Amino acid sequence: MSSLNLFGNTNVFLADHILSLEGIENNIVHFTQIEDFPETSEPVWILGQQFSALTEKDEILADVTSRLWFTYRKNFQPIGGTGPTSDTGWGCMLRCGQMILGQALICRHLGRDWRWSPGQRQRAEYINILNAFIDKKDSYYSIHQIAQMGVGEGKSIGQWYGPNTVAQVLKKLAVFDSWSRLAVHVAMDNTVVIEEISEFSFLPREMNGDLEGACALAEEETALWKPLVLLIPLRLGLSDINEAYIEPLKQCFMMPQSLGVIGGKPNSAHYFIGFVGDELIYLDPHTTQPAVDPNEDEQFPDDSYHCQHPPCRMHICELDPSIAAGFFCQTEDDFDDWCAQIRKVPKP
Repeated sequence: MSSLNLFGNTNVFLADHILSLEGIENNIVHFTQIEDFPETSEPVWILGQQFSALTEKDEILADVTSRLWFTYRKNFQPIGGTGPTSDTGWGCMLRCGQMILGQALICRHLGRDWRWSPGQRQRAEYINILNAFIDKKDSYYSIHQIAQMGVGEGKSIGQWYGPNTVAQVLKKLAVFDSWSRLAVHVAMDNTVVIEEISEFSFLPREMNGDLEGACALAEEETALWKPLVLLIPLRLGLSDINEAYIEPLKQCFMMPQSLGVIGGKPNSAHYFIGFVGDELIYLDPHTTQPAVDPNEDEQFPDDSYHCQHPPCRMHICELDPSIAAGFFCQTEDDFDDWCAQIRKVPKP
């Protein structure tokens, strides 16, 4: 059996690291308070792409702005019919889960190099992706679906999730997304078993003809390989991140398959999309915005789903050691390339 150990043969354990919620408030982000990127010659890495902070700040902001930014919302349909109408104070990790999966869907349907343009009529694929996360009960990956599916993972509605729980919930929800047809795999025990991926990510050959005829799928959709979302819950220390894991973690953001990392620091969860020097770059869900409903043609104001200011940064040593790293492999070759890169990552 072939397997890959992401951060070496260590005795790390996987668990939901429940962060204290004391002191969490409605932390509205004021754009004027966000610090601009530093003037540094060190490369900026965002989800597998490299930029220069000296000459490509506009490109950096355009890339960050094009990521889906899911935050706290208020005044949405009651979860479960009688439950919360806002996720302020408890939904930050759920929103981070939406962001990492949203990036997978962007890569799946639009490509990593796709850019969002404010004020323009958007492509149908983009609208379909965004509708999958709208705050209503029948959206594939809505806060309603994630919260209710979490009950099966032992989390009551309104309870804070850890990275492992949200990964398991996303895996279950993806089964119902017939449009994207993702294979979401959660690799446990710090190990990716290659045979498990191969079995999980391939459609049975005898089904291929039936799918092609009955569903009239496009030619690329009938390929045996199902686009893979690989989520790897990790614990990189006890109460603080072990410095031995810092460089391997940076390597994850440099891989073209990178979907980023969900995790955080005490009292808050963030979606980490890259780094510059020893600072992590992240999108922060701790802004409460009104719920949005699409109009009749499913177009709606989408500015609030894109972070249009320089992203937040924090020193990598502030990261809570309980995280989940994500990767997207559109093809089998992408997965083979990811395996080859993982084997080259220096082990602590």
